[in-house]
Amino acid sequence: GVEVTESRVRRHRMGFIKLAAPVSHVWYLKGIPSYVAISLDMPLRDVEQIVYFNCYVVLDAGDHQDLKYKQLLTEDEWLEIEDEIYAEDSTIENEPIVGIGAEALKQLLEDLELPKVAEELREEIAGSKGQKRV
Repeated sequence: GVEVTESRVRRHRMGFIKLAAPVSHVWYLKGIPSYVAISLDMPLRDVEQIVYFNCYVVLDAGDHQDLKYKQLLTEDEWLEIEDEIYAEDSTIENEPIVGIGAEALKQLLEDLELPKVAEELREEIAGSKGQKRV
């Protein structure tokens, strides 16, 4: 049960838990605009497919010619690629890396070079004049 006491006492006793796996907060995922989707330069639908374990995302294409970074793969597509990779006559030495769920999103966000992106955006802003017409 919960002890009935003053709110300031309850706030003082707050703590935290350490989770075993990364999670994605719904405010950053589903909020308008979706900060995660914008940061990754991916459509919100694709980001949701990854978070909700519907699709794998390519984190590193390795030596595989048909894969590219941030490409989405269904489970069947990934299983076919795995069969290719681990076949006896396979020529792929550097295996591709794929991920799924919030753990994959965490890796994609860690791969961003934020200082570099920030500098590029500053240069773009400095070089632009007024609003763009669409």
